[in-house]
Amino acid sequence: MMRHFGLRAAVLLSAVALLPALVEAGAYCGAASYGCCPTTACQTTACYTTCRVERQTCYRTVYDTVCEPQQYTVSRTVYDTTYEDVPQTCYRNVVETAYRDEQYQVQRPVYECSEREERFQVMRPVYETAYRDCSYTVRKPVWEQSVRECRRIVRRPVMETVERECRQTVMRQVVETVNQERCYTVMKPVTTYRTVTQDCGQWTVQQVYHPGPVVPRVSLDACGCPRTCMVQCPGFTTCRRVWCPQIVQRQIPCTTMQAEVVRQVCPVQVCRVVPEMVVTKVPVQVCRIQTEEVVDQIPVRTCRWVCENVVQKVPVRTCRMVAEECVRKIPVRTCRMVTETCSRRVPYCVTRQEAFQVTRRVARCVPREEQVQCTRYVTRSVPRQEAYQVCRMVPETVCPTTACATGDCATGACTGVNPPVNSETGKPMLTPTPDSVPAAPVPQAPAPEPERAPATATPAPQGPAT
Repeated sequence: MMRHFGLRAAVLLSAVALLPALVEAGAYCGAASYGCCPTTACQTTACYTTCRVERQTCYRTVYDTVCEPQQYTVSRTVYDTTYEDVPQTCYRNVVETAYRDEQYQVQRPVYECSEREERFQVMRPVYETAYRDCSYTVRKPVWEQSVRECRRIVRRPVMETVERECRQTVMRQVVETVNQERCYTVMKPVTTYRTVTQDCGQWTVQQVYHPGPVVPRVSLDACGCPRTCMVQCPGFTTCRRVWCPQIVQRQIPCTTMQAEVVRQVCPVQVCRVVPEMVVTKVPVQVCRIQTEEVVDQIPVRTCRWVCENVVQKVPVRTCRMVAEECVRKIPVRTCRMVTETCSRRVPYCVTRQEAFQVTRRVARCVPREEQVQCTRYVTRSVPRQEAYQVCRMVPETVCPTTACATGDCATGACTGVNPPVNSETGKPMLTPTPDSVPAAPVPQAPAPEPERAPATATPAPQGPAT
């Protein structure tokens, strides 16, 4: 079915594209539009049927799926933390200091001072200064100025203006009038009928039951012991839209255009291009290089090295050690220990247990039920009207009237003067009279179209949609 619809759309598009040519050809009886046409060709012909493209705005129902928020209440268990003060008896160690008397013996030192004589030798340094000859040779630069000649070749450009002949070939147009036979096609409409199948069904609402989930539940048996069993929760019912098809066959008129070839001999102006040689003199600037010798005086600075002897005396200091005998008195300190009896108080620690009260905070979780508002989204279908454009071919009858049939040949409309030629189509142009212009079609009110089903409905094609 889609292949037949594509062929039909291609035929209708070709008919719409050739509609201006059909109207122009129908206005001149399907012949050439010459003002000096023969009497046999300008006789009144029979009326024919052509097609006119008419646009119509139709509306169809489109269902959009929207989500709406829905509030519902859920109970949940919330655990709060509470604190309780609990008294508690604790024990701590208390350390007390006590004293006792203790006898002990000590050794007290008694110091006595005396002197003794000690002889020793020391090395005393004796410094002497001498001079050493450290002569050296240095090289000193001596600068001298001189002038040197530098010869170089310079190439200088010299501009000259000369005339040069420029030959070029120019294509000149020559217009000639020749008779040329042209063929063009005239399309005639042919109406046929074909049977198409259309689904004219409708949507129905069906209720679907969904069973609830199976959840574990704790219950007590005959002995009073808890046991777990699976319990099914109650279900819920939802509505679902179901499409009920209804196939209907219809007869649809189909207008096709049949081509007919028409031959015509008409004078045509032909433009021919003839080559022609043109000689022009063009002034040209020529650059010539001229050679010259340039002498430059370049100052040159030269360096000459001269040797000189420098005398230098370096002082050298020497050290010589001389032995000497010295006498010194060394103080001597002797120690003698004397025993004595002393008495002292010695502290010691006594530990005892002491009770005291302490308050301790104990944390405890307390469960409670809380109502919470939750939001869920429920989908539903919302219908809306959508406009679209439909193009269809409206047949109309055209009865053309020629200039010769109305008696315009006596006024000179059928003289031997050649009519102007259209540069785009290559056909002679004729200014039609007010009687020969076909009347404009009267627009018809678009017929109301029944509401179509969304999505799965396949409407019969009325023509190529825009």
